[in-house]
Amino acid sequence: MRDIDTNKADLARRSVLGVATAALGLGATAALLPSTASARGSADADGIHPPRTPAIDTSHATPELARLISRVFEAKTSRDVEATLAYFYPKSTTYIDASLGWPIYSWDELHKLFAGLMPTWAATARSYPTKILGDTTSALVFFTDTPELFGHEIRPMGVINFEEGKIARWIDYWDGREFTLTDMKAQRTPDEKFPTDFKESMVGETAKRSIKRVAHSISDALSSGAVKEAASLFSDDAVLEDQAVRTVVTGRLNIGAYLERAAAHLPYGAGAEVRHVVGGHLGGGYEWTRGSGAVRRGVTALELDGDGRISRYTSVWDGSLVSDDQLSRLQALVIEH
Repeated sequence: MRDIDTNKADLARRSVLGVATAALGLGATAALLPSTASARGSADADGIHPPRTPAIDTSHATPELARLISRVFEAKTSRDVEATLAYFYPKSTTYIDASLGWPIYSWDELHKLFAGLMPTWAATARSYPTKILGDTTSALVFFTDTPELFGHEIRPMGVINFEEGKIARWIDYWDGREFTLTDMKAQRTPDEKFPTDFKESMVGETAKRSIKRVAHSISDALSSGAVKEAASLFSDDAVLEDQAVRTVVTGRLNIGAYLERAAAHLPYGAGAEVRHVVGGHLGGGYEWTRGSGAVRRGVTALELDGDGRISRYTSVWDGSLVSDDQLSRLQALVIEH
């Protein structure tokens, strides 16, 4: 593990900072409206007028989760270290950047990181969510970090588990091609030292039975090549998105045809296994792993309709791990021949 005191420049790139500001924004209801000057668009203490934070899609989250996340990241955007860390579980806190392989395994380490970095943040820097899935036992958050934070705009998915109403585990997954390939190679932990224990056993499987059933069913079907079974889990007007490959496929029949061509080649397809599931009856997602290949880990978000079918399936993994030619071949699979 890196020395947090002497490597602040490197640690600043961790998307954990995006985690802590992820839920600041204009929610689906008035109850979710943050009260900070930044969110209102009024001048902050430095006299700078930052842009308004976009509305968050909370259609697949419980109101309690949306409120909790908003409060956490109101504190973060206010650069209030103590108020922010008060939302993290002091007995056991885990944060891992799953793309760079940088772990934090205690509340004290996370506190030290934030205390060193918060005072350095530009007033215009923003980290905000675009979508929240799940409930107050476990959740998945899509968010955006603006370039002022890390030098590049990045759009991770954060996987969250709660203990006693506080954040106990947060794992970020994002596409390394949102950085430059040179930056990723310089920052990524070597394979032989990359963390393998993401501490899911510390929090256990608290996701609702409905989302666990769908997560295991779709993963097992894709892994075994049972493409028709996988396609049957989608709603008629479902959307499948791969953020690393930059593909979007709409409609259950089109998704089935695409998976016939692509499932054996996708990192979350043949040979992939579920690592950990989060979420509630409305949606959530699952972390997945593979024992071989260039891409060994990633996450898939699942949004469910009223019948428990997948209305949207969104995967993210580190595209910087594959060559340009490999990525082009994956992109070509979306075209029906």
